[in-house]
Amino acid sequence: MSHEILVLYYSRTGHTAQLARLIARGVGEVPGMSARLRQVPPVAPVTEVAQPPEPEDGAPYVTRQDLTECVGVAMGSPTRFGNMAAPLKHFLDTTGAEWASGALAGKPACVFTSTSTMHGGQEATLLSMALPLLHHGMLLVGLPYTEPALTSTLTGGSPYGASHVAGPRGDNGISDHERELARALGKRLADIARRLGTPA
Repeated sequence: MSHEILVLYYSRTGHTAQLARLIARGVGEVPGMSARLRQVPPVAPVTEVAQPPEPEDGAPYVTRQDLTECVGVAMGSPTRFGNMAAPLKHFLDTTGAEWASGALAGKPACVFTSTSTMHGGQEATLLSMALPLLHHGMLLVGLPYTEPALTSTLTGGSPYGASHVAGPRGDNGISDHERELARALGKRLADIARRLGTPA
């Protein structure tokens, strides 16, 4: 049995990648569990140059095998008009075989996002990422109000998942509450995956 949680993200300016690393840290706080960080490659309307097999920065690019090998998935994207970014949606659109075989059914999953403004569509984006995971039969994990930071935060954080308010110029650092909630989400996801004993 695998004891890895796939922490999958798309990040344009680095804020979502920071959240991913915090969630991965929370995963690692659960005995016997570890995180597998992966990112999705960018997409463009017109392909001019093929993407390199490995990105210049950050985690390796995801493969569909990463999905099936891991016992849970944390998935993150910046917000694009209240929706996930196109690169993540493009990757999810390639997972028809996993849907047909039920490869992800019964595995726990959570979602996270970053926006430039406080009311920039964080919760809508989290819900947009949750929909394909539900179609895959995954078990969604959110942040319960037993997490004190959820009722104290003046920045990001939602019962639907971890989030960050980057600011209009992207110069806001991750707040203490955002950091606490991201780690708590990773820890909760890994703990549930461990207790479920989901086979890889």
